[in-house]
Amino acid sequence: MAVSVELAKALDKGFESSSLKEILDAPVSALSGVTKTDAEHLAADFNIKTVRDLGTNKFFVLAASLVTLADHEG
Repeated sequence: MAVSVELAKALDKGFESSSLKEILDAPVSALSGVTKTDAEHLAADFNIKTVRDLGTNKFFVLAASLVTLADHEG
């Protein structure tokens, strides 16, 4: 089953036509709203250089999981 996702609003204009692999391998500044300064801080503080690094960073994954759990808390 093919899946289509509109990512244009979430990406910097230069990455709107990139493949998913290209986006994951791109610098975090490829994400709309992440500045080059933000990217420098992420690299210096957490060794995060790519979108993939950001998405798999243990602290960010844990925080996202906690938010998801809280959203489903009874």
